[in-house]
Amino acid sequence: MSNALSAAAAGFGTGLSLIVAIGAQNAFVLRQGVRRDSVLAVVGICALSDALLIALGVAGVGAVVVAWPAALTVVGWIGGAFLIGYGVLAARRVLRPQGALNTEGQATGSMRRAVLTCLALTWLNPHVYLDTVFLLGSIAADRGPLRWTFGLGAVFASVCWFAALGFGARLLGRHLSRPGAWRVLDGLVAATMITMGVLLIAGD
Repeated sequence: MSNALSAAAAGFGTGLSLIVAIGAQNAFVLRQGVRRDSVLAVVGICALSDALLIALGVAGVGAVVVAWPAALTVVGWIGGAFLIGYGVLAARRVLRPQGALNTEGQATGSMRRAVLTCLALTWLNPHVYLDTVFLLGSIAADRGPLRWTFGLGAVFASVCWFAALGFGARLLGRHLSRPGAWRVLDGLVAATMITMGVLLIAGD
């Protein structure tokens, strides 16, 4: 029992250390959370996607994918272009704020758009595969028969992080009641997205 708890705790800590890094996905979840826009759907997509990718890594799929490195290259180009495009849109919001406002004066969008954007940010980002399928998968393999317990710990860390980020971000709402504050947030999102996109394309 103690070995299982140790494996789960190690998975939780490892997963959390990888997922909390500032990136395109986290920036998007934060923005949706502050806006209170489709938060449950976005958090659910991120957590379920991570769970699936971690499961694939624990199952050893990463070793198979290595045989087709060109696949990650293609994903990197597509994902990089998408991130740059999203960053440009965020930069445009800095210069020309627009959109419907909710009851708290914050811009809202359609759930369909939020879902599609979240799926793209998750599945078109090679870094997600590297962290979950490859890195977590290889670390889990060292746990032998407890690799799935380690994986469950990593999945739980993902759920906790995205839930805290998405639903906890609303606490920032009162600090972002002014349009100027939203421009700063969108500026940070734009910088993050464009930088990540350029690095993805340059890295390939």
